[in-house]
Amino acid sequence: MTTEPKKAHPGKPGGKPGGKPKAGGNKAGAPKSARRRSREIALQGLYEWLLSGSDAGVVDAHVREQEGFDKCDSAHFDALLHGCIDEAADIDAVLARHVDRKTTELSPIEHGVLMIGTYELKHCIDIPYKVAINEAVELAKSFGGTDGHKYVNGVLDKAAVDLRPVEVEAFRASRR
Repeated sequence: MTTEPKKAHPGKPGGKPGGKPKAGGNKAGAPKSARRRSREIALQGLYEWLLSGSDAGVVDAHVREQEGFDKCDSAHFDALLHGCIDEAADIDAVLARHVDRKTTELSPIEHGVLMIGTYELKHCIDIPYKVAINEAVELAKSFGGTDGHKYVNGVLDKAAVDLRPVEVEAFRASRR
């Protein structure tokens, strides 16, 4: 007798009511990088901010209390959380060109993941665009709904053409 795996609970971090990431987001149990942890914690903060509308300072203080915060790249976390909140309207304007509905109608997890991916594409030029997209996809796999990662991949792939046209064209040309 086989049992079906539990379906992800939409809108909750980790896809489960408990809010823990789903298994499988990390290859063979390898330790997560400090940057990946900073993205995960920033996503938790953005999730809280999107749902509550709390002040960025309150959200920041709250997520810094989370277990494992000391293992993240705090400078990258600060840039992501505060950059996404400060530039939310600009980021949503970029996303609006590529999503199929208003950003306010996206699940808060996918919205937060897309904000982080867009912020990294705009501002973290040291991170190759394919890596920024892949990291966002991994966040969506770990925390989002069942197929949310596919949506995130498609939206950010289109946004990358707007935000990093030279890099995208160079990559595509190298594959021809």
